[in-house]
Amino acid sequence: MSLEIKINDRTTTVKLISQNGNLLEIEVDGKIYRVDLLHTPDGTFSIIESGKSYNIELVPKNQPKKYTAHTLYHTYDVEIVDAEARYLINRGSNGAASLEKTILSPMPGKVVKVLLKEGDVVQKGETVVIIAAMKMESEYKSPADGVIKKVNVKEGDTIEGNQVLVEIE
Repeated sequence: MSLEIKINDRTTTVKLISQNGNLLEIEVDGKIYRVDLLHTPDGTFSIIESGKSYNIELVPKNQPKKYTAHTLYHTYDVEIVDAEARYLINRGSNGAASLEKTILSPMPGKVVKVLLKEGDVVQKGETVVIIAAMKMESEYKSPADGVIKKVNVKEGDTIEGNQVLVEIE
């Protein structure tokens, strides 16, 4: 699996070479790294590489695959550009506009609760779906004010990464 990560004004290519539990071998711009990556219960990521420990908090922005990353000393704007994002970018602004009013799952998991149904009015930031993944429950909030156009999942469903959960109009 290969993707691009934009960090502020820099774009880097990241490729997953192998994974054994939390131990990953990745290639970043042609250089190989062996890292121990753990998504902690408080929502941060703990990374150990060459005996050095790093903690990163990723805070989702209003658009899918865009985050603010906080480290001990710095804050960065981060965007994940994978195959789906490249496709939407190539489709032009219509694809981007429709993506801004969807709730996507960033990773595989299980739907614990769907709080709203089609036709319900939703406010930006309101929790719409709760997903369990990696032994944690995460709330997925509306990226915009609107009306729930379509709910593509129900409680108990197993979901894939980047699956559209809810569409808002």
